[in-house]
Amino acid sequence: MRFVIGCLLLAGLAFPQSRAGNSVYYPERGNWQKRSPEQAGLDARLLNEAIAFAKSKESTATRDLELGHYLSFGREPHGHAVGPFKPRGDITGVVVRNGYLVAEWGEPLRVDMTFSVTKSFLSTTVGLAFDKGLIRDLDEPVRRYVVEGQFDSEHNSKITWDHLLRQTSDWEGTSWGKPDWADRPPANLSEYVKRKRSDPGTTYKYNDARVNVLALAALHVWRKPLPQVLRELVMDPIGASNTWRWYGYENSWVNIDGVMMQSVSGGGHWGGGMYISAYDQARFGLFTLRRGMWKDRRLLSDKWFEEALTPTRPEPGYGFMNYFLNTGKRRLPEAPESSFMHLGAGQNMIYVDPEHDLVVVARWIDGQAMSEFVRRVLQSVLAKQ
Repeated sequence: MRFVIGCLLLAGLAFPQSRAGNSVYYPERGNWQKRSPEQAGLDARLLNEAIAFAKSKESTATRDLELGHYLSFGREPHGHAVGPFKPRGDITGVVVRNGYLVAEWGEPLRVDMTFSVTKSFLSTTVGLAFDKGLIRDLDEPVRRYVVEGQFDSEHNSKITWDHLLRQTSDWEGTSWGKPDWADRPPANLSEYVKRKRSDPGTTYKYNDARVNVLALAALHVWRKPLPQVLRELVMDPIGASNTWRWYGYENSWVNIDGVMMQSVSGGGHWGGGMYISAYDQARFGLFTLRRGMWKDRRLLSDKWFEEALTPTRPEPGYGFMNYFLNTGKRRLPEAPESSFMHLGAGQNMIYVDPEHDLVVVARWIDGQAMSEFVRRVLQSVLAKQ
């Protein structure tokens, strides 16, 4: 039985239909209506101060993201890059209230790496497969769907879709040349490699090799490239641009029904992942705020969002990848407990707040400043209530 914390049921409430009795606004493709902070119910002075704060807290890491890789993850065993990198742009952000574009700064049109926010797009493709019945039950072993060998061992044969989505699988093996133990290895690596595997579902570990196994499993279920699935069923319907790209690795090509397809990565740990603009990130954030609804179409089931926003037993601050929850207000003390974030290195943040009908994108902000930035934005909202 899945772990449910009652306070997170707030996230299941319907988003506000209107602050003034009007119908819900959804931006058209290429035409995102703007509102002043006052029109959207924010205090302009406080919002400008929040944005100024964000601009003053730009990440001090190098803008050369490939160099940054070799200064961090590249030092791990098997740390060589196998996917593309590109230099990043300026510190950037977008604020959306009640669906309207309220503020923007930096280079919101620029397509940049978004690192582990990619995982939220990956889990979306799994959710789409679940909705269409291609995956019958999230508690089913993945080995029933993938026969290529990734789930043959006694331990791996017990791993379910839910375990992979929550990063509780403790999957053992090598994914595209990257052993599971090579990602964020502990200091006692020799002992860690020899350890007894934890039963699936009992321990949490953020691990990109296992994320990439989920991407491969989803590819085998869909039998067509995941970027194509995402574009057709989500990104085009929500009016995203045609500028985003989702990359895999130079060695992550597989033969599906006689056609060579690239299995995409779930982040930029070794390069690749989702390259996307802040505007398109904000649209995706609005899609998750509206729990899969867009205009009069349901693109992803409400049941999927109930599962995605259910805390993971070994790590209650995490739902499905990459939904970072605010359980107990531990991550964002000043934000509602129903709020959540899609997070990636950089830092890349999509803050989603159903209680205030608010989406905030912040890119290349110092990770230590995210909570204070969110607090300041919320001050601008609360000042008008």
